[in-house]
Amino acid sequence: MSRDTQLKDRWETLVKKLSAQFADNDPLELDAIIYLVGVQELGQIHRTYKKDEKLNLMHIAICRLLEPYGYYEFDFFDEDGWPHYNIKEELPPLKAGEQSVLMKEALVSYFLEKEYII
Repeated sequence: MSRDTQLKDRWETLVKKLSAQFADNDPLELDAIIYLVGVQELGQIHRTYKKDEKLNLMHIAICRLLEPYGYYEFDFFDEDGWPHYNIKEELPPLKAGEQSVLMKEALVSYFLEKEYII
């Protein structure tokens, strides 16, 4: 199986599983899945977030997802338990489609690591 086919299959499996768990089988979009990772990484699952906090959750997720690629490194948790990351290397300029593939690949890797999908 080619790498692209495997990524596509795993992505579809991930979307289907998360959508069933969090969206009554209404397919979740990429941004929603990134948001879920942010909530997972913060660990404060049972609370309501303000708009600016939701953006911060997505930032946390992106940092965590791109950490294995060498773009970010974890720095510390603040007094409220929010993780902070440092930029190690700037992301190269990517077209929208390339960004999407990178994030899908990073999300699949994350959920494989968490053993949510196989």
